[in-house]
Amino acid sequence: MSTVSYPVSPPVCLLALGGCLALALLAASASGPVPIPWDRLPQLLWGALMPGDTLLRQVLIDIRLPRALFSAAVGAALALAGAVIQALFRNPLAEPGLVGISSGAALGAVLAIVLAAGGAWLIMAAAFLGSLAATFLAYAIGRRQPGVAGILLAGIAINTACGSLIGLLTYAANDAQLRDLTFWSMGSLSGADWTVLAWAGPWTLGLLVYLCRQWRVLNALLLGEREAAHLGFELVSVRRRLIVAVSLLVGPLVAVSGGIGFVGLVVPHVVRMALGAHHRFLLPACVLGGALVLVLADWLSRVLLSPAELPIGLVTSLVGGPFFFWLLLRGGQDR
Repeated sequence: MSTVSYPVSPPVCLLALGGCLALALLAASASGPVPIPWDRLPQLLWGALMPGDTLLRQVLIDIRLPRALFSAAVGAALALAGAVIQALFRNPLAEPGLVGISSGAALGAVLAIVLAAGGAWLIMAAAFLGSLAATFLAYAIGRRQPGVAGILLAGIAINTACGSLIGLLTYAANDAQLRDLTFWSMGSLSGADWTVLAWAGPWTLGLLVYLCRQWRVLNALLLGEREAAHLGFELVSVRRRLIVAVSLLVGPLVAVSGGIGFVGLVVPHVVRMALGAHHRFLLPACVLGGALVLVLADWLSRVLLSPAELPIGLVTSLVGGPFFFWLLLRGGQDR
C-alpha cells in the first residue's frame, strides 16, 4: 500500500480533524445562554474557583461537557456505521437506516410513548430493542437471498412497515404524546449526562475500535464478493458480524438521541473525496469527522436561537438534504 497516492495526506488529515474536533468541543463547552470565557475553562475544570464561579462550573461540568462528549460519540458512531454499510452494500447512498436500525428504534420509542406512557429510560430501552429486532429481522429474511441484495430489500420492507405502524400509533396518540413523538423524531442531545456517558461511552468506544479494525475485509469487499472470497474471507460470517456490530453501535445511541439523519451519509462521502477509499484511513477519519460534524451541529442548534434550542435533526437535515440531492444529480459516484 506504500505506492498508493491520496488526494490529502492521511496523517495530515487525521491531525487536522483531531485539532478541529478539540476546538469544536471547547466552543460547544463555552457557548450558550450562559457564556463561559475560553481562558476560564481550565480553571473551571481543574483550578481553584473564584467567587461567582459555582454557577459557571455547574453549567460546564453538569450540562455542557457531557453533552459535547455525547454528541461526539453519536456523530462518530453514525459516520463510521455509514462508511461500513456503504462498503458492505457497495452502495455510496447507503446509511445505517437502510437495514432498519433507525426505523426500528423509532417504532420502539413510539410504542413506549403511546402504549406505555414511558419515561426517558423506558423510551431509550424500547428504542434500543426495536433497533435490534429490526436489524435481526432484516438479516433473517434477507439471508434467504444471495449476497447483500436480500438484506437491502428486507431493510426497505421493514422501514416501510415500521413507518406504517408509527403512523397508526401517531394517529392514536393524544396531544402530550404527540409532542413527545415530535421532539424524539427530530432528535435532541439534551438527555445526555454523565450517567448516559458511563454506560454508552465504553460500549461505543469498544465497537468503534472493533469496526476500525475491519478495514482489510472492507477493502476486499470493494473488489467484489467473489474476489473477497478468493482472498479467504468468509462472507456470510463477515456480513453477519458487521451488520450486528453496526446495530449494536448505533442502536443504543439513537435510542438516546432520537432521529438524526444524514451524518452517516454525508461524512463518509466527504472523507472519501479527501482520502480515497482505503479503509485503513477512511474509518478513523470518519470517526473524527462524524464527531466534529455533530458537535458543530449541536453547538449551532443551541446558539442560533438562544436561549431557545433547535432540534439537532433539523440542523443535520438542512445540510444533508441538499448534499443528498447533489449525490443523486452526479449519479452517486465519487470522483
